[in-house]
Amino acid sequence: MTSIGSMLTALAVLAVAMLGMQTYAPYGTTTGVGVALGAASIAAMSLALILSARPPLVERLFGGLDRMYGVHKWLGIAALALMIGHNTIEPELDGFVRETRNGEFAADLGEVALNGFIGLLLISWIKRIPFTRLELPWPIWRFTHRFTGLLFAVAAFHQLAIDKPADVDGTLGLILNALSLAGLVAWLFTQFVAPFLRPRRFVLDRIDRHGAVTELTLRPQGRPMRWQPGQFAFVSAPGAGMREPHPFTIASAPAADGSVRLGIKALGGWTRRLPERLSAGQRIRLDGPYGRFVFRKRVQQQVWLAGGIGITPFLAWAEALTETDRQDIALVWAVTTRAEAFAADRLADIAARHPALTVHIVASAEDGRLTAERLTRLVPFALRESQLFYCGPTGLRDAIVAGLKAIGQAPRRVHSEAFELR
Repeated sequence: MTSIGSMLTALAVLAVAMLGMQTYAPYGTTTGVGVALGAASIAAMSLALILSARPPLVERLFGGLDRMYGVHKWLGIAALALMIGHNTIEPELDGFVRETRNGEFAADLGEVALNGFIGLLLISWIKRIPFTRLELPWPIWRFTHRFTGLLFAVAAFHQLAIDKPADVDGTLGLILNALSLAGLVAWLFTQFVAPFLRPRRFVLDRIDRHGAVTELTLRPQGRPMRWQPGQFAFVSAPGAGMREPHPFTIASAPAADGSVRLGIKALGGWTRRLPERLSAGQRIRLDGPYGRFVFRKRVQQQVWLAGGIGITPFLAWAEALTETDRQDIALVWAVTTRAEAFAADRLADIAARHPALTVHIVASAEDGRLTAERLTRLVPFALRESQLFYCGPTGLRDAIVAGLKAIGQAPRRVHSEAFELR
């Protein structure tokens, strides 16, 4: 299921490119290639905008919002590359079209859209300035990203109004117009409707600080949110000056009263300001749930590996365990110091109620770094016969997985969720 969305997206862009080539090939090979590249760029950007609207049903085709956002990113890259190709291999329709003012204006707007996309998409791709420790501030990245829809509207007008041969088949134009309309509607929904329609209202019931980690306990106002353990939500607090939504995993199992617990580590400006800005009684908005990193009941032997704040989905998984869940589960939590293991007591209580769940906390400052060899010693069953579930920094995951392969203990399958969405 994970690859279906990616395959369908790629096939859609390729199909539009082939239709563009087929439609304009009679006017010359160069023209056919140029139009194919331009049509594919419109399709890629339209699909990118549709995915940015986070449609829940579509998310399932990609296996989670993190993977869907990955495809969204590559669609943006592909759209820019295709647009540059279209500008380089310019369709030659002299003698086949009757030039109009609207057509000339649309051609000029095409240059504006190209230059604007180059600037915006370059900003969108940059998280950390190359060869430096400087990181592009999230508000700037978010603000500039919002203009993508406006530039797409310019590109859509370009393809709609550009002069075309009178006898050309109109199928390509109809498809591009439909894609353009869908992309613009998705962008308008994302910017002006979703921020008011999607979020559910909560009240901050309790705030607890554990060093760099802040735990929030939220109580719903009105209809509660339903989620599966391991899913996440976008959190914002407009009343505290924290309007921009940020994604955090829900660190608790669904409760009868609809309460939600979040574990948030200070990793950036927004999260560092959060403890000082929030206080009990404040209103919080949650948009969700999202994600497909959920507990797999059918897997008998499971290794849950968490790096730092990546423990949050496993907290929800552990809390959701019932007497009927008899899987063999080994939870290993890698932290820098034991003081960072803010949920150690909670996990110990859960493990006491579920003998098949073993919990190990590895503090690198005291115990040394977690290695593949150490992991095999901590897990009470053969790793090669189990499935590994991971949440945390990619560096730890890659090192552990490579180490397990090297010693012949590679798990049957590795499940993970992107630790960062941007």
